[in-house]
Parts: sequence; C-alpha cells; structure tokens
Amino acid sequence: MPDPRMGEEIAAVVVLKPEGRATAEEIRDHVKAQVAAYKYPRIVKFTGALPKGPTGKILKRDIVITPTDS
Repeated sequence: MPDPRMGEEIAAVVVLKPEGRATAEEIRDHVKAQVAAYKYPRIVKFTGALPKGPTGKILKRDIVITPTDS
C-alpha cells in the first residue's frame, strides 16, 4: 500500500478459517520469523472473504486497505 514516508508499505489481508483465531501481532510475528526483516507486513487487515474473479483468482486491485487498519 502507498506510504508517504517510504513510498510503499507491506500489508497483509487475512481470511481466517471459521474456527481460526489469530491476532494481528501473531500474524506479524509468524511472518517475521519466516522472511527477511524488511518484508514482514506492518499492517494486517482481517476480512471475511477476498474478492475473486470468475476463474477464482484473487482480484488484488479490488482489495482496499486504509491507513487506519492495524
């Protein structure tokens, strides 16, 4: 997502399974342990479903993240 200071900021949009439980901090910590320090998402947004096209591909351009999302 756009960032006024750095140009871009990494964000994650997460859909949990119905029985799934996780916090934004847990998601960040898990990803941080798996990737380089500059690649983990600073912003984590939980949603019920991701927008998909007719073929089932995720439509990234239709995902909206606002600066107020944590």
